[in-house]
Amino acid sequence: MMSENTTLTKKDFASDQEVRWCPGCGDYAILNSIQSLMPTLGIPKEKIVFVSGIGCSSRFPYYMSTYGFHTIHGRAAAIATGLKTINPDLSVWVITGDGDSLSIGGNHFIHAIRRNLDVNIILFNNEIYGLTKGQYSPTSPTGLVTKSSPYGSLERKFSAASLSIGAEATFFARTIDAEPKYMQEILTRAAAHKGTSVVEVLQNCVIFNDGAHKHITDRASKEENQLRLEHGKPMVFGAKRDKGIRLNGITPEVVTLGENGITEADLLVHDERAQEPTLAYFLSRMRPPEFPAPLGVFRSIEAPSYSEQVHRQIEDVREKKGAGDLRKLLYSGDTWEVKEKQ
Repeated sequence: MMSENTTLTKKDFASDQEVRWCPGCGDYAILNSIQSLMPTLGIPKEKIVFVSGIGCSSRFPYYMSTYGFHTIHGRAAAIATGLKTINPDLSVWVITGDGDSLSIGGNHFIHAIRRNLDVNIILFNNEIYGLTKGQYSPTSPTGLVTKSSPYGSLERKFSAASLSIGAEATFFARTIDAEPKYMQEILTRAAAHKGTSVVEVLQNCVIFNDGAHKHITDRASKEENQLRLEHGKPMVFGAKRDKGIRLNGITPEVVTLGENGITEADLLVHDERAQEPTLAYFLSRMRPPEFPAPLGVFRSIEAPSYSEQVHRQIEDVREKKGAGDLRKLLYSGDTWEVKEKQ
């Protein structure tokens, strides 16, 4: 165990395990960003835990020199709930993928958010099942041809943003693997949040879904297809900063500044601290090619966290009724003994 005065570096958070992802996988950039972030948090290594489910992203705990759990498919949020509730002083990070969290783990995912558990959920979204070799996932676009949809997927894609905000996420943000500096800024914001923070990382799977986010990451087009959200500022985008988002009734629309007298004063102003999640939900529904993809913090509000409330409730009951007696509890009510028949 290191002393509190020990200065940690990125290397201190890298384990001795060989990192085994496909060459060029976006997971490397996420790992690098999180290992770089950890020393800046000022948290001792023994107070940090990474919890994962199943999938390519879920190898993550092996590569972090911290405590970690590699759990079962879709159950990382459930394990993290118990862990954080019993040990509220831990910094708990859930590492999951779009298949792991939005399919088999969907129920645990939304309820961790609903409870406002004080954990950080990092959702790697490559819009495909990578570990099981290229089946369509809940975030795959309709019509995508994969091994499990040879004639094109018939399902409508899930939006991690819409689902999170619909579950009343107190913090939701989106970033991309191709811009590590920006990703680290967003992760820093998430780490500072008290409550459930959900960060969707648009991540590239070079083998089974290469270029899924190309419209957002390609240098030639990204400025036209990214909307960088900044609290208190109008929603402006484009290579020439000449486009914006305006509200037409209850529907967002893209407008060009200067046309028909439109100025920045006509545009939507981002308010990540709005208690009512309507604006954040509007943003979650904006998708290319009709809209630029919003990046940054959609919503960040203060609300009591689940673990804080649980421990406060326990203390209140203990103060009113005194400390409990486990033996007395076990022998209360109807009890019986089972004896071996002679």
